[in-house]
Amino acid sequence: MDQAHFNTIEDVRKSGRHLSLEERGMIQALYQKGFSLRSIAAEVGCAHTTVFYELRRGTPMRKSNHGRAPQYTAKRGYKAYVEHRRNSRKPCKIDHNNCEPFIQWMAEQIRKNRWSLDACVGYAKIYRLFQPEQIPCTKTLYNMLWADKLPLSLFDVPRVLGRKRRRKWVRKNKRMKGRSIEERPAIVNEGSEIGHWEVDTVVGQREGREAVTFTAVEKVTRNYIAIRIAGRNSAGVETAMAELQEQYGTEHFSQVFKTMTADNGPEFETFSKFESLGTKIYFTHPYSSWERPQNERHNGLLRDFIPKGMSIERFTDEDVLNMADALNQRPRRILGYRSPTELFDTFLDGVYSIDNTY
Repeated sequence: MDQAHFNTIEDVRKSGRHLSLEERGMIQALYQKGFSLRSIAAEVGCAHTTVFYELRRGTPMRKSNHGRAPQYTAKRGYKAYVEHRRNSRKPCKIDHNNCEPFIQWMAEQIRKNRWSLDACVGYAKIYRLFQPEQIPCTKTLYNMLWADKLPLSLFDVPRVLGRKRRRKWVRKNKRMKGRSIEERPAIVNEGSEIGHWEVDTVVGQREGREAVTFTAVEKVTRNYIAIRIAGRNSAGVETAMAELQEQYGTEHFSQVFKTMTADNGPEFETFSKFESLGTKIYFTHPYSSWERPQNERHNGLLRDFIPKGMSIERFTDEDVLNMADALNQRPRRILGYRSPTELFDTFLDGVYSIDNTY
């Protein structure tokens, strides 16, 4: 069989792929037959410069002018390749002894409070919990995590295992339950005004009628509200809204909740009636969860406490409120490593201070 057509070689070689041992064998055989660099490259399916550098790496230096000239061999070329690959990775410059206090503190925050690696880095830097040289950067920590060089497993940081990008599309052939998101003021998306909320419900077990969680997130401060309600229906949502009205007061409700954006789920069938409180209610397009990005993100964080398929009946009202409190106390990079609680409490102080000016 002609050595230029080994059946272990793909018909079309993927561009940018490193040479295999079989391809190096082809180069050796063709070079010994006197083929030119370009002819060899055409047979192998690579650039002629690749062949040139491969021949140079796989041919030993000539020690004297006597005897036979050194010849290229595939095994020698492959050995040089493996050695170069071993030395190509940038060595880790982290002083583990120096960084150990921070790493142990970080592991505790992740296991106990479910913080992210980046939140630990940013919070520690802002509040100067450690010396700057003791705190590795976020990318280094993720590299160490994947290399199993941290006292954590990937399952301690589950968010890194399930990140997917989905194509955004809009389906409009379904009846809206109220005012469309297309009518929502542009200031809501600008992130310059506090008081605009995205709402949804989080389901435990899909089969049967049982408790669910009503959730709302403020788009600027990322303050998250989670209220356990009896079921995924309009009565449950009305109960949650009544609790919010009691907590924040009717007089200031429209200042705290300027707009609320929901999806077209059956539980929001009567949601528009709460515009009587002064809050503008908007609905996203059907099957367009990406139009409520902050709420979807925070519902995913809530799943750390209530995994999909786990019944919410197992949790009390107080348990669900504590879950939201835990999320609100996490420092966020987008907030300058401050927590949603800090920013939202400052906002509420400004709203209710109006009553004290008289």
